[in-house]
Amino acid sequence: MSNPSYFVVSREQHESLVSAAYQHRGYGKEESDAAARMCSEASWHGIRTHNALKALHLDELFGSGNGGCVPGAEIEVRDSRFPAVQSWNANRKLGQAVACEAIETCIRLAEEYGSGTVAIDNAFHYLWGGGYVMDAAKRGYIAYTNCTSTLAEVVPFGGKFPTLGTNPHSWGFPTMDAVGYPVVIDWATSEIAMGKVEQYKREGKKLEAPFGVDENGNPTDDPFAVKALLPFGRHKGYGLGLLNELYGGAIGGSPPTLRGRAEKAEGTGEKTTSAFYFQIVHPDALHVDDFSNGRSQAENITAVVQDVLGHGNENCMLPGTIEANNAKLSVEANGLLFTEAEIKGFIELAEECGIEASDWSMDSLPTFSS
Repeated sequence: MSNPSYFVVSREQHESLVSAAYQHRGYGKEESDAAARMCSEASWHGIRTHNALKALHLDELFGSGNGGCVPGAEIEVRDSRFPAVQSWNANRKLGQAVACEAIETCIRLAEEYGSGTVAIDNAFHYLWGGGYVMDAAKRGYIAYTNCTSTLAEVVPFGGKFPTLGTNPHSWGFPTMDAVGYPVVIDWATSEIAMGKVEQYKREGKKLEAPFGVDENGNPTDDPFAVKALLPFGRHKGYGLGLLNELYGGAIGGSPPTLRGRAEKAEGTGEKTTSAFYFQIVHPDALHVDDFSNGRSQAENITAVVQDVLGHGNENCMLPGTIEANNAKLSVEANGLLFTEAEIKGFIELAEECGIEASDWSMDSLPTFSS
């Protein structure tokens, strides 16, 4: 089988269009640039499910297109007696811009206190959580975030009605010295995304396994029968997905079955927004300076990773390897890699914004085969 061929677009060209698209929808330049940068990061690392086209589509469906996100909104920082923890009211500000600011705030707090936490209410989805923790981990910090997803699409273990979001968790660990890139564990807590169910409907294919449930709560691999998704790992994924809802509830989020569904919440006085949780830990705050054989902390982490991947496990993959390998491809191609369908989507986006799209012509863009 031949390797897939992609069109190559520079970061500058990509971010110029994406930022312009957000500004065309009423967002300010600073928040639009933040969103564009995170979309570039997703594409650079091969996260096609969270690229700019997906981000702008979600904004149309749930964001500025229906009041779920407010262009130009300002973050309110609540007064607190806890210096290492901040709680914010995002006022439905663009999620990527809020998340970028939260990471920077957590890092500043961690530099001062050893750990920094930011909890955010009234938020709009930040998309690829892995991008934020990866950035922090590359800069030497241990990072974590979770959020409550826009919609409740997942049933609790043993249930039949969706009362949980796909609720991702993202961790980043600074293993640059050990393996050359950060370990990044980034996953939703559902077996698959609902978008994949829709894809299989279009393709007339069954799911690889019973990843969803029908209207009676019976597991099914028929995408046309799927009414909700199952948590991954049975009770384990359910527990992790539930954690997001509990974090969200503590922060200020309303019942998950109303989230993202303004029509159901109308007249109830309940919120329909998401909640974010961010935490950064400085590695220096963790150790007791008692590493074996006089190793430094970085050397000790390397020894642990080498032991995990030793003993015949040399071909095993660390979380974050796929993203790191995709980043290498982007470096080799000297740009972001997009399929023909994605390039057509960007051309449509440019036309929507009234921007000349000649530099997005497939005849003018270089190609790259992985």
